[in-house]
Amino acid sequence: MNSRTRHLLPAGQSKEDYPIMVLLVDDQLMVGEAVRRLLASEPDLDFHYCSDANVAAAVAKEMKPTVILQDLVMPGTSGLELVRRYRSDPLIRNIPVIMLSTKEEAATKSEAFAAGANDYLVKLPDRLELTARIRYHSRAYLNQIQRDEAYAALRESQQALLNMNMELQRIAKLDGLTGLSNRRYFDEYLSAEWPRAAQDHEALGVLMIDVDDFKRYNDTYGHLAGDEVLKAVARTLEHHCRPSSDLIARFGGEEFVFVSAALSADGVRQLGDTLCRAVEALGLPHRASRVSPNVTISVGGALAYPAQGGTPMFLIEAADKALYQSKEAGRNRTSVIFYG
Repeated sequence: MNSRTRHLLPAGQSKEDYPIMVLLVDDQLMVGEAVRRLLASEPDLDFHYCSDANVAAAVAKEMKPTVILQDLVMPGTSGLELVRRYRSDPLIRNIPVIMLSTKEEAATKSEAFAAGANDYLVKLPDRLELTARIRYHSRAYLNQIQRDEAYAALRESQQALLNMNMELQRIAKLDGLTGLSNRRYFDEYLSAEWPRAAQDHEALGVLMIDVDDFKRYNDTYGHLAGDEVLKAVARTLEHHCRPSSDLIARFGGEEFVFVSAALSADGVRQLGDTLCRAVEALGLPHRASRVSPNVTISVGGALAYPAQGGTPMFLIEAADKALYQSKEAGRNRTSVIFYG
């Protein structure tokens, strides 16, 4: 009796090419030999035999039959209990089971179907009937596997497409150089935060941030070095961003914008001063700066209460005016305008 392991529907193999694999579970060797002879003339039927009820489930998991012929009455464990055991195991629960029994009572048949059997035959059945039932249930099982595999492949493809679209959406919101949110996402974010803050009667603060004398830096150290400065500044600004209530984005060129909710005017100023000190503390040399030996930033902050009216654009313009005030006052500092 062959007990080699097979795998259902290997890659490139259709159900028509896959052999029908029959596992007979019966404690009587004479029955096993009789069934083997009944099926011997069927070249595409691969017959296996197990006489021990205690290992039947393990044998089924190893060989992966397309149908199980299960004796009803077995020593130690009943055939019905074995069927229930098959149905409780996720690896073999869907394999069709044809119950074989000498009993023809309707009540016995009903118990077999209630336990999970797919069919019921009085043994020993006619060869033609037995092979017909085996082929029917095996093909139905292989069709089910093929449908499940196709559905799983479809779901996997759909999930991969969804993941790809989500990644594209994420990338579309990022600035390619600094990894911060880009201007497009900042506009979307502020447009969404404005009505939320209005509804919650919260203040909304915007800080416009500009790297001081950045053109002079590029002219002195080169644009590649300038890119590294922007990355370093971006990382520092991001370090002070609260994920639950803040957004830091690259506004364009050497300008960044910081949005923060639930701050006071003093809070906006303190945040701006903190950012100024943090960037200067990086110690990035800038010998062409008119402000400091190191790279610095200027910050313009604005605070508004959206519930009092106005638009996000007015808040941005106010922050931009405050930034101009910081530059006029000597740079490397924060100015704040209360708007609203």
